[in-house]
Amino acid sequence: MIFEVTPSQTVGPYFAIGIPFAGGNLVVPDGTPGQIRITGTIYDGHNQPIPDHVIEFWQPDHQGRFADIYGHGEQSTLPGFRGFGRYGVEDGDGSYEMLTIKPGRVPGPNDGPPQAPHINVTLMARGMLHRVVTRIYFQDERQANTQDPILNTVPAARRDTLIATATPGGYHFDIHLQGHGETVFFDI
Repeated sequence: MIFEVTPSQTVGPYFAIGIPFAGGNLVVPDGTPGQIRITGTIYDGHNQPIPDHVIEFWQPDHQGRFADIYGHGEQSTLPGFRGFGRYGVEDGDGSYEMLTIKPGRVPGPNDGPPQAPHINVTLMARGMLHRVVTRIYFQDERQANTQDPILNTVPAARRDTLIATATPGGYHFDIHLQGHGETVFFDI
């Protein structure tokens, strides 16, 4: 017997059931020297906050070292550093908050110039068939940003959608899934 192909299904709105975990938004323990808060809001194509989403951060520590050593140089020695954070809600106001540290520079692709400090971001939200992937670069790293081999592949007029603005104690980074000011997403 041959069965028909099952159509794609949208992601969510069931994020709070098992994806988030207690303390998931802590890439570093609270009280870590140099900690920063990154806050923002996830917006749909009509510039409305998306109440149900999951956002993940993947990053190195302040020295450009990862929490594991899977071929990425030396392992981080920063106490409690996970290199990963996840924040998810099923019925929120579209906002997120992560406690982390500003990452250090890491080597560029193919032994090219070093990449500017950045955080890799994955986002899943209602109505989406697949996750989207972007990066957070930092407003106060202008020189490193101009030399970043990945950021330089983005058209100059769209690069600002990847730059977090400095706030007291951290940074602010909104993500726009569609429409005016749509965040740049990477095809990986």
